[in-house]
Amino acid sequence: MKIYNIQVRAIENSRREKTIQVIIKTNYGMFSTSAPSGKSKGKYEVPAYTKNLGLEIEFLNNLKLSEILCFRDLLKVEKICKGKLGANSLFALESSLLKALASKNKKELWQYLRGKHKKLPRPIGNAVGGGLHSRGVNGIKPDIQEFLFISNAKTFEQCVKINKKAYKFVGKYLGGNGRNDEGAWETKLNNKNVLEIMNKVKEKIWDKYKEKVMVGIDVAGSSFYKNRKYVYKNSIQKLNRVGQIEHIKALINQYNLYYIEDPLNEDDFSGFKELSKGKCFIVGDDLTVTNLQRLKRAVKMKAIKLIIIKPNQIGSLIKTKEVIDFAHKHKIKTIMSHRSGETEDNTIADLSVAWGCDFIKTGIYGKEREAKLNRVIEIEKSLK
Repeated sequence: MKIYNIQVRAIENSRREKTIQVIIKTNYGMFSTSAPSGKSKGKYEVPAYTKNLGLEIEFLNNLKLSEILCFRDLLKVEKICKGKLGANSLFALESSLLKALASKNKKELWQYLRGKHKKLPRPIGNAVGGGLHSRGVNGIKPDIQEFLFISNAKTFEQCVKINKKAYKFVGKYLGGNGRNDEGAWETKLNNKNVLEIMNKVKEKIWDKYKEKVMVGIDVAGSSFYKNRKYVYKNSIQKLNRVGQIEHIKALINQYNLYYIEDPLNEDDFSGFKELSKGKCFIVGDDLTVTNLQRLKRAVKMKAIKLIIIKPNQIGSLIKTKEVIDFAHKHKIKTIMSHRSGETEDNTIADLSVAWGCDFIKTGIYGKEREAKLNRVIEIEKSLK
């Protein structure tokens, strides 16, 4: 595959912040990818840019690449770009190259990268926002970052429909206070009040549609962990490590939670292990940051049951796939995930299918989130 030209520019994401778009022109056409931007970031993830976006745009606009023939040839790209590109730019560049390779082979991206995996992911949808992802109402908001629905319907498309119905019911209960940058409802209610509403909706969905929907949360524990205390502003309490672990256990039991992401700060592997002894799915994000070495530590300690996969946490798609493969080998379920600042790029939808992810977390509402959901639905229909 001959690469004629690389065109790079800054565009706006869903938070109206600048992010990078990489367009590759080859003898098979033009292929584009834009990178998302996280707001709640783990301290161990690779920086989005080495210095700044402008310098990386300049570097890429002058980059000359030889022929790229296969997925492993991305290693050559990474060698050339080492120290020059952050995770956002590398992800966008490599994704566009892979789209071009797929076209050369007369395949969609997911078809080109797909191994033996036959399943499709299930959607995890963010219904109510809090923490760093929310403005709240008059500055008041839940401390938990995300309140999530996970449908158990038979098809991906039906799961999406059920999550959307649940989302609309929650909006009615909350009275429509607007949405955050992930399309989740805003509220001034505290964590427990929101969970009560989520469980009411869960029951309503079963009564009306005879479909099961589970409730999960992204605590984002590191975001309010200060001076060795978990500082809850809405409920006005400070918990030490043991107190936080007991608090999370109580939430699991009281609200029958299916899924909890980052319940503790990003260095507390042993605390994650304690929580993972129960039936609830304990999920690593800031704990593991799509990093193989941190995943290996989590596996060794039996700290998690699921791992969030964000390609732009690590940049390299080679390394992203290594993390996914290692997780699957060790019976850790994988969740391909969006970021809070998104574009309408749907690359992660293809990657979630190609690499056999168990879930895809994209939000429920908004064109940037629905672009990913619609892409998986499109793939699902092509498989029938």
